[in-house]
Amino acid sequence: MSFESFLTSARDFLPILLQGVWVTIALTLCALVLATLLGLLWALMRTSGTRWLEWPAKAVVNTLRGIPIIVQLFYIYFVLPELGLDLTAFQAGVIGLGVAYSAYMGEVFRSGMLAVDPGAVEAAESLGIPRFRIMTRVVLPQAVRIVLPPYGNMLIMMLKDSSQASVITVAEISTQSRLIAASTFKNQEVFTLAALLYLALSVPLIILVGQLEKRFGRA
Repeated sequence: MSFESFLTSARDFLPILLQGVWVTIALTLCALVLATLLGLLWALMRTSGTRWLEWPAKAVVNTLRGIPIIVQLFYIYFVLPELGLDLTAFQAGVIGLGVAYSAYMGEVFRSGMLAVDPGAVEAAESLGIPRFRIMTRVVLPQAVRIVLPPYGNMLIMMLKDSSQASVITVAEISTQSRLIAASTFKNQEVFTLAALLYLALSVPLIILVGQLEKRFGRA
């Protein structure tokens, strides 16, 4: 593969691959919202101090962490329609990635909550502040600062794992690359372009996470 050949291929294939980039970004952001909401729910349940909330959340988290993402995607896309729930490939990808990553997000959030100074919680309790207000006014604001760096790392991992949605035909970067390579047989050029696009999406996030780690690490 010469440099001139690569540039020619880039000019021809980039418009199609960029369509996959937008799908990748949309898929990642939608899945991130779902993973964040569910992850926060699992974390709140596991730190509630109530056994009938802790155990179901722990069971869900461990189950999700024990099943590969690709299997969860297959189940949502191929099995749920047999049960009467029809989903598009994109919807299945969002739900699959979001639910799978909610287990990891939940552990990140739970660790952040447990890392909050117990003295602050005890002081709030001594003032008679209700537990819900302690969680929303004392624990969560401090936990946010703690979890931001690992949360950013989860976003980077989710961006890369969005490529697994190609197995259920979501038209993201990997799917578009595979289709172009199959029709043109220019595997080197196509997958090099795909790798560069993933890198272009990931590097700014990696830099941002590094800055967060430095800032909140010092704090």
